Amino acid sequence: MDISKGLPGMQGGLHIWISENRKMVPVPEGAYGNFFEEHCYVILHVPQSPKATQGASSDLHYWVGKQAGAEAQGAAEAFQQRLQDELGGQTVLHREAQGHESDCFCSYFRPGIIYRKGGLASDLKHVETNLFNIQRLLHIKGRKHVSATEVELSWNSFNKGDIFLLDLGKMMIQWNGPKTSISEKARGLALTYSLRDRERGGGRAQIGVVDDEAKAPDLMQIMEAVLGRRVGSLRAATPSKDINQLQKANVRLYHVYEKGKDLVVLELATPPLTQDLLQEEDFYILDQGGFKIYVWQGRMSSLQERKAAFSRAVGFIQAKGYPTYTNVEVVNDGAESAAFKQLFRTWSEKRRRNQKLGGRDKSIHVKLDVGKLHTQPKLAAQLRMVDDGSGKVEVGKARSLEQCHCQHRAYLGFDQSPPGSRLCHPQEEETTLTDVWCIQDLHRQPVDPKRHGQLCAGNCYLVLYTYQRLGRVQYILYLWQGHQATADEIEALNSNAEELDVMYGGVLVQEHVTMGSEPPHFLAIFQGQLVIFQERAGHHGKGQSASTTRLFQVQGTDSHNTRTMEVPARASSLNSSDIFLLVTASVCYLWFGKGCNGDQREMARVVVTVISRKNEETVLEGQEPPHFWEALGGRAPYPSNKRLPEEVPSFQPRLFECSSHMGCLVLAEVGFFSQEDLDKYDIMLLDTWQEIFLWLGEAASEWKEAVAWGQEYLKTHPAGRSPATPIVLVKQGHEPPTFIGWFFTWDPYKWTSHPSHKEVVDGSPAAASTISEITAEVNNLRLSRWPGNGRAGAVALQALKGSQDSSENDLVRSPKSAGSRTSSSVSSTSATINGGLRREQLMHQAVEDLPEGVDPARREFYLSDSDFQDIFGKSKEEFYSMATWRQRQEKKQLGFF
Repeated sequence: MDISKGLPGMQGGLHIWISENRKMVPVPEGAYGNFFEEHCYVILHVPQSPKATQGASSDLHYWVGKQAGAEAQGAAEAFQQRLQDELGGQTVLHREAQGHESDCFCSYFRPGIIYRKGGLASDLKHVETNLFNIQRLLHIKGRKHVSATEVELSWNSFNKGDIFLLDLGKMMIQWNGPKTSISEKARGLALTYSLRDRERGGGRAQIGVVDDEAKAPDLMQIMEAVLGRRVGSLRAATPSKDINQLQKANVRLYHVYEKGKDLVVLELATPPLTQDLLQEEDFYILDQGGFKIYVWQGRMSSLQERKAAFSRAVGFIQAKGYPTYTNVEVVNDGAESAAFKQLFRTWSEKRRRNQKLGGRDKSIHVKLDVGKLHTQPKLAAQLRMVDDGSGKVEVGKARSLEQCHCQHRAYLGFDQSPPGSRLCHPQEEETTLTDVWCIQDLHRQPVDPKRHGQLCAGNCYLVLYTYQRLGRVQYILYLWQGHQATADEIEALNSNAEELDVMYGGVLVQEHVTMGSEPPHFLAIFQGQLVIFQERAGHHGKGQSASTTRLFQVQGTDSHNTRTMEVPARASSLNSSDIFLLVTASVCYLWFGKGCNGDQREMARVVVTVISRKNEETVLEGQEPPHFWEALGGRAPYPSNKRLPEEVPSFQPRLFECSSHMGCLVLAEVGFFSQEDLDKYDIMLLDTWQEIFLWLGEAASEWKEAVAWGQEYLKTHPAGRSPATPIVLVKQGHEPPTFIGWFFTWDPYKWTSHPSHKEVVDGSPAAASTISEITAEVNNLRLSRWPGNGRAGAVALQALKGSQDSSENDLVRSPKSAGSRTSSSVSSTSATINGGLRREQLMHQAVEDLPEGVDPARREFYLSDSDFQDIFGKSKEEFYSMATWRQRQEKKQLGFF
């Protein structure tokens, strides 16, 4: 076969071939995502452009079905090898096994992968687009990466923890296991709609959802007509085999080489790994806890070694006793994947090593243009600056929690005006306080404006920053933690931040900052005058004896990278690359190390006025007066070599979905990510290496665990990441430009648009008639097998509301509330409460004290309509039409959470 004819050059996009009659043939694009178990596939992904995909390497996957024979495997292997030769070295190779695909592979197929039984006859189409004469059962599972497997058409295939789709051609019934989460149901429904749209003539089929069997009698009647009556109870779901981050942290590097006729595999290193371990003439295997095997090929390694890459990896897997489906990734020197690079403590792109000017980061020389940062999120993300730090941080205005709650009632649903405008404008209050607070006695105390920027290592601080972007007021709340702060103070810091977030209507971006690792924007807020004292708040500058000697180290060249920290007052603390301020009873020495430059000296002269008003004396290294050394307790050795410039990491940003299994963090990576991958049910982790962003979907249920997940991610990272890396909490709809800039495109109105057809449910009589038709057809064919089936009931066509978390109201909406076109779908009914319970039975009650049968997550639903209107100031219909996070905020404030 002439591969060059089947290979579309380097045209960007996805290309798939299937094994058929000992050869590989292209798969039509409409069938992408469908995989037959008796076949093998070769999948090529070519980046649209380096900018679009944050990398230029192509990915070439070899996929093996569970029932694939030796001939199919041989054809696919040979085809992949020939493709590899055609593409050259800028290609990452993957071996995939059905049901155990890599995150990279799964990211191509949204909303999911479909495994189909058997093989594809040569005279059949890959996917029928008008297939109505069908009966099949699909087992749907997965969180971010969803798959559907064709299983036996029987109740024996069902379990409590997964989703099953009964596909009858004209009717598709999604049955949700009682243990499935709202996000799993939503993603299952997205896959169901995708199947209908692709295989039913553009959507000519009804969709029904069984979320509670007792509330969907008509749909259950159809299911029982096909599957028979269920005998016994459902089995539990198969325990998840998710690999947690702790397991992925177990990394070992092996050097593979030939010694005579023997192949030697020598363990070389364990974390933290460094890039210089990889020599360009050699061949290495990197074992990530048996979860994944990487093969690295040096650019000078032999052709024979390159062709043996997969076979050597398979041999390694067998020798280790790992499962045969263990994922394999082969990377070439200079074309490594982002996942491989991040297994190393540092990674330098050789072609970028000469892009530094004078050994310093070019970003230092960028003159910040506030307008550009606001309109160019990519620049803001790279510089880690939403603006130049000139927003409001000086003097705010005092307001109690109750006052601010009243002012923000409009934003919480009573008014559609955005927060931060006239409702809570600081200048409309009477009593003044600052936007910087110190945590003292577990409460936040305002900091004197004269001492803004003077922080103490023994304390924690809250710094609220206000800025405008595109005409909208936005906020960043920095949570600064000193090295000597106690656990109780850190806990109080977090609880006070939550309280402030409630006061501001849940719109604050919260950034956790550790002393000594402050991000550029935090430093820019104080215009280079940030000073950190080694003591607790209230002590510096007060009650000092006249003989007190203090030493401060000044590091930085401009307003957004300069910090000054107090260090032990002894000669060994000095460093020739920096500037130090030595404060004695009579004089303040400004000591210039031999390695400092003019920008450093200029910033030091600004800082000295903050620390001391005593006589200032400039001292050059090597020309110190005797009194200088006496104040430090005598001479002592100190670092005198010029500090090497810090190399800016070249790691690509990576996006993960977060979840927890058995108390451990589990991540699923989303490759080639976009805004579409941010789902309201998700908590997503965006790792830009210098910062960790945690994006909180408005309907996500595990917000409180988010920061802990970020900390666990850093702690268990194979590269030995710094635990002081800033962690930023970002809420859906309030993303700062430093987050947005990592996405290729961004729609600021996406979260406020009308729901798509996937969130709309049809209440028209047409759907009811379809149920009757389907029931009649099935009964005519098979009713005799199950006599006495007298189940019937009124057609239930209300939105899926269920008795679970109130966020389920957003899964499907009625046409009336959605305000957009309807689609042909059916869902189960919700429970109704006629009389309602007394408010004192529901408000401010612990879960165990609630009346029997009350869902703690929706306790407000059990109020009578009149009590609900009286307490919430709106009807239930109005309340449930609000965004979920607004509902949550009101419920918290009114005692229903």
